[in-house]
Amino acid sequence: MKITAISIFPEYFSPLDLSLIGKARNQSLIEFSAINLRDFTHDNHHTVDDTPYGGGAGMVMKPEPWGEAIDSVIAKGSTPIELVILTPAGKKFTQRVAEEMVGSEHLLFACGRYEGIDARVAEYYRSVTNIRVHEISIGDYVLNGGEVAALVMIEAISRLIPGVIGNPESLAEESHNEIGALEYPTFTKPAQWRGLTVPEVLMSGNHGQIAQWRRDEALRRSKLAE
Repeated sequence: MKITAISIFPEYFSPLDLSLIGKARNQSLIEFSAINLRDFTHDNHHTVDDTPYGGGAGMVMKPEPWGEAIDSVIAKGSTPIELVILTPAGKKFTQRVAEEMVGSEHLLFACGRYEGIDARVAEYYRSVTNIRVHEISIGDYVLNGGEVAALVMIEAISRLIPGVIGNPESLAEESHNEIGALEYPTFTKPAQWRGLTVPEVLMSGNHGQIAQWRRDEALRRSKLAE
């Protein structure tokens, strides 16, 4: 999978050199690049924002540099691009959305800042062939910029790529799995710690009872979280 991020802080994506995602990049399972939006400005101050039409607080990111930056990505290849614009007003990102996106050939993340990206950017690229626009939020809160949200999405999607996770069976057992439940509580040695004991069923060796206990606990946790 090819992943590109456009940001005024491309260095924000250095964590993608680490852990399983970094290993996947080294194995060419993921091809990642970060583009500096300011490289597509044409004034001495590399201006990417301006005051909002209609008044109001904050600044809005200008459409011109975004258009040139996105066009530069389009020009480098012919594969379909999923353009992900990170915004608190977007569709909620979930595990189901991650599963839908894992089959994409090229994910392009537009990481806005300030009061967001001029709305015409999303509108324009919805009319462009070979581009699908997704306006997405990772939760009901506001961040300083889209970089953190992009990192969350990249990790959630990338770990579903075959070969990224060492044991693919672990994907089926974790939270937000196929039965829609949160993951059951997990324990390891020692059996007793600070007066607390591992549930006896997990040490029984009865795999049927263990499976039932885990399912019950997963459903109980899910109900509590509602």
